[in-house]
Amino acid sequence: MTTQPHSKYPHLFTPLDLGFTQLKNRALMGSMHTGLEEVEGGFERLAAYFSERAQGGVGMMITGGISPNEEGGMGSEMSTPEHAADHRQITEAVHGVDPDIKICMQILHAGPLAETPKLVGPSAVRSRLSPLVPNELDEAGVQKQINDHVQCAKMAKLAGYDGVEIIGSAGYLLSTFLVEKTNQREDQWGGSFENRMRFPLEIMRRCRAEVGENFILIFRIAAMDMLQGGMAWDEVVLLAKEMEKAGATIISTHFTWHESAVPTIATMVPRAAFSGVTGRLRKELSIPCITSNRINMPDVAETVLADGEADIVSMARPMLADAELVKKAFEGREDEINTCIGCNQACLDHGFEGKEISCLVNPRACHETMLNYEPSQEPKKIAVVGAGPAGLAYATVAAERGHSVTLYDSASEIGGQFNLAKQVPGKEEFYETLRYYRRMLDVHHVDLRLNTRINAEDLVSAGYEHVVVATGITPRVPELEGIDHPKAVSYVDVIRGNVEVGKRVAVMGAGGIGFDVSELIMHKGVSAATDKQVFAREWGVDFVNHPRGGVTGVVPQVEAADRQVFLLQRKSTPVGRGLGKTTGWTHRMSLAKRGVQMMNGIEYRKIDDKGLHISIEGQPQVLEVDTVIICAGQTPARGLYDELANTGIAISLVGGAYKAAELDAKAAINQASYLAAAV
Repeated sequence: MTTQPHSKYPHLFTPLDLGFTQLKNRALMGSMHTGLEEVEGGFERLAAYFSERAQGGVGMMITGGISPNEEGGMGSEMSTPEHAADHRQITEAVHGVDPDIKICMQILHAGPLAETPKLVGPSAVRSRLSPLVPNELDEAGVQKQINDHVQCAKMAKLAGYDGVEIIGSAGYLLSTFLVEKTNQREDQWGGSFENRMRFPLEIMRRCRAEVGENFILIFRIAAMDMLQGGMAWDEVVLLAKEMEKAGATIISTHFTWHESAVPTIATMVPRAAFSGVTGRLRKELSIPCITSNRINMPDVAETVLADGEADIVSMARPMLADAELVKKAFEGREDEINTCIGCNQACLDHGFEGKEISCLVNPRACHETMLNYEPSQEPKKIAVVGAGPAGLAYATVAAERGHSVTLYDSASEIGGQFNLAKQVPGKEEFYETLRYYRRMLDVHHVDLRLNTRINAEDLVSAGYEHVVVATGITPRVPELEGIDHPKAVSYVDVIRGNVEVGKRVAVMGAGGIGFDVSELIMHKGVSAATDKQVFAREWGVDFVNHPRGGVTGVVPQVEAADRQVFLLQRKSTPVGRGLGKTTGWTHRMSLAKRGVQMMNGIEYRKIDDKGLHISIEGQPQVLEVDTVIICAGQTPARGLYDELANTGIAISLVGGAYKAAELDAKAAINQASYLAAAV
């Protein structure tokens, strides 16, 4: 890009000398498993995926986790020249864009988290996230795992990678050797910390001996593992220093194990919440340090670097959301960045459900060979009615392709249901998505008409060739005696502040909206998502004293509103089970800490002056509440679609108007983008 200091981001765009090579800037695309490694044609798709991000200006990238052997359990393995040949498609694609961009392969042995009967660990200690007990490694088994890591690094070099990242965190194999809870051995690989760290250190030493000096070796360390009785700070420092001696080029700081009870990557986590921990460790080392987690915009990355908290900033999911994040920052187009909102819905949730990875705000992520916005050969005059996520996605993609697009909405601002979501504490990032779309409307010259109600007759007379109905949803009103009682209010009115909520509240419906409303009405004070100190206090993290794991002995302290809330659902399954796999537990814990009483197997009977009458297992009872908030689902708002059905105009139905299940922005944006790419 340039050798001169960047006027706005001088630290982010300063090269980093690694001795034998150089990174052209400090922006790293961190590791994300995509699921493409295991599908037919996956390496071709991976090549396109990484190539786009190379074109987007990133200095270094790390692949998703690759197993060193079968028992590593990742589904994709690097142990033979044939494996290396497959991966060469990726490395050649990246280096073909820019030879100066470094791409490293992550070696990930899942250990006790591997989904295979062959899973192994230092001891036969089951992870609470797995139904399987790992097979305890004997001495020969330990040596095999070390040798397999070395072979994996050797094959990665053969494949053309510039280096490897060896993951020693998250509850995967190497990290389970480090912690007493999972390493109960009494031989040279267990007992004292010096013995417990021997296994990852031996892997690093032997890898360095095998690959030579001019190959990047990154060790990903659990700088704060968020485990009760986890690693002490002096152990973290000792391990990092010994890794430097053993040949590590870079130390990458990671935070948490998967089984930790502290969120680290959800949208409720403050931006750059953990970079200060990296900064402390960086002072102890002479090799560069990477920091990570919830760094989603260039100004955040620049601040972290300027404050001396890292040498390299990892932005993993943000590179899913926008392949050109770094390039846009360099060119001063930050307002055009499609910001990662930390929702996890299409990335991590998909990964842990065995689905292909994508991104809620960018459906092209990992689908670069399948979804492209090519110029239209026959530009059309298109009307999009409804400026919620589906309407915004359709309008901007269609206009980008050259269609003449007019976007109508009866409201005074764009966003639809996102304007409700952004009001919920912990979902402040939703403002960024609306900022992005508002800018894209301008960039692609969409004719935006707010405060405008449009009907079928108007659309026909205006001569539109295609009308997209993105009119969203209508909150469902259940058939229940007393549903029109003054105590009964809609979640929409609660979120918008149109009604007064009493001291005792029943929330009917425990889907995502019910959880959001409960969080909103029980919240008091500053949102933890915007304040690191509040976040640390509410989740029991001590960043100052760093007890074992950062959390041992720390009691979470939550300031809740003076209100009693009952969160109710009809289903007999645990409340919140339908929430996102990687974030649902955080929402359940947050409400539990605030004293929300969650009840399942509820039959609603009526609402009257006494409150909400219900039955549980046939036993009637009355919840004496002041307010009953109705979160009973939604129905599609299809009136306009029905009016247009016989006009002869081509019509598309998208988003909530197509399917109103739980206000699914992921499905809405995905559907609208694919339709707009094909119109």
